[in-house]
Amino acid sequence: MTYFFKVLALALCMAGSTATAQSGTRILAMGDSFFATNSAQNKAIPNVLAKILREPVRNRAVAGARIIYRLPISGSLGFKIEQQYKPGTWDWIVINGGGNDLMLGCGCNRCDARMNKMISRDGTKGEIPRLIARLRKTNARIVYSGYFRTPGTESPIEGCGDEGQELDARLTRMAQRDKGVWFVSMADVVPHGDRSFHRFDMIHPSPKGSAAAAKRIAKVISKHR
Repeated sequence: MTYFFKVLALALCMAGSTATAQSGTRILAMGDSFFATNSAQNKAIPNVLAKILREPVRNRAVAGARIIYRLPISGSLGFKIEQQYKPGTWDWIVINGGGNDLMLGCGCNRCDARMNKMISRDGTKGEIPRLIARLRKTNARIVYSGYFRTPGTESPIEGCGDEGQELDARLTRMAQRDKGVWFVSMADVVPHGDRSFHRFDMIHPSPKGSAAAAKRIAKVISKHR
């Protein structure tokens, strides 16, 4: 079974088991593999976030998911991040996304057009601000998470640093326009030369990395509860 079909099978399971909001759950997580990795061990970022906050977190993140995704069927299964949302009494929505759009959509090379489609330089236009505006209409507060950088060692995404910095800058400007939206940068989480925050592929977070990211997100939610 190819990687795509493994992920598709996982998404089908998720779609069946999380069609509606779990009763009493106030926090929803949406995104890509940054949030989905380590789920099998209950050590993904949303899992750790739930432990820190001592309340359940519904994780609908799907590995390979994108902000811009045109295929309707697989998109409805969560490969389009917007489609991961399900109505519920969410007080908080924790979301990430954009990395796959850049890495898979343009190979972290000449990504200006793709970046602009996701979010304009001033943070006011594009698919991400549109999605956040839609989610804010539910009265949920939003925490948008950035991505880890590499530790300066060999990695398939070593050349994506400039794009990552620009995406962070645009997301920061977006968040500054709404008191109910926070951007949490992960750019300085990984110490230079320390490979322990990543899995063997040097792209996805290790359990240690997931825990570090969850702690940053938890600080925002705890401060504004």
